[in-house]
Amino acid sequence: MTDQIGRKIDFLRLSITDRCNLRCVYCMPPEGIRTLPREQILRFDEIEEVCLVLAGMGIRHIRVTGGEPLVRRGCAGLIGKLKALPGIETATLTTNGILLAAQAEKLLAAGVDGINVSLDTMDRERYREITGSDGLGQVLEGLDAVAGKATVKVNAVLSPGRQEDAVALALLAKERPIHVRFIEMMPIGRGKGLPPLDEERLRTKLEERFGALTPCPDRLGPGPARYYRVEGFRGRIGFISALSHRFCPACNRVRLTAEGYFKTCLEYEAGCDLRAILRSGKEPEEIRRLLREATEREIARKPEGHHFAQDKKETGFFSGEEGRGMSQIGG
Repeated sequence: MTDQIGRKIDFLRLSITDRCNLRCVYCMPPEGIRTLPREQILRFDEIEEVCLVLAGMGIRHIRVTGGEPLVRRGCAGLIGKLKALPGIETATLTTNGILLAAQAEKLLAAGVDGINVSLDTMDRERYREITGSDGLGQVLEGLDAVAGKATVKVNAVLSPGRQEDAVALALLAKERPIHVRFIEMMPIGRGKGLPPLDEERLRTKLEERFGALTPCPDRLGPGPARYYRVEGFRGRIGFISALSHRFCPACNRVRLTAEGYFKTCLEYEAGCDLRAILRSGKEPEEIRRLLREATEREIARKPEGHHFAQDKKETGFFSGEEGRGMSQIGG
């Protein structure tokens, strides 16, 4: 399955809920967001139907996200069913880690291939400032429960001036079989206006502390991260820099929101409503035909890339820009 410029599309980022048990400052306003009525969120059988169709079209990797996916009952069972679909090679999870220890056994039994844990600091007070929760201990307990049993990655979104957070987080990769990735702030929702991480400065800081970061030619999964080896580390250090190291020419992903909206680029609202097709009352074969046609049409016109880093007052890229926050579109 390829798009209009020949990119191979094989990765689905799947949101199963817009609800979250944290209030991270770059994701949600202090008062929270207006969540979807439960009847508007796709049922698990509907999610399976969409994924079955997409797997038949060439999707090979599914990452389950939220909001926070582990707040939805039955998440582990869904991962097991998705992984069993014909053609699916990996089924992975992105979580904030608060509920990970409690659900680790079920997730591992379901065959989850990898778990990404969002964690921006190892300082308890700083963690509380960022998330509105005193849950750092729970997150670390969750990491220990799954490290070495599945591929585990930590995703850290850092603010400038917080390089000490990066050093402490990098130690996770030294002491445990965990890969730590540093991610640039995306200008979506409350992330707009917040300064992005300076990757080059951070890499220099890490090398001063730990020694040379040696580029790894191999990839660890279907995503865009660039990885480095550090001598003496059990895991690797990675960077995901969508703005300063724009990876749109190699983008292989599409997204499905919790309410069933299929979209092909994080920046733009453009997409199609698959929930309406799923609940149209038509025969199953007709529903699958319509799902395939709708998703093929959107993939065929997937944008060549985002324009986050450009001056939109000059370039006019405001048209069709995504207006929802990260928790509402699956991050």
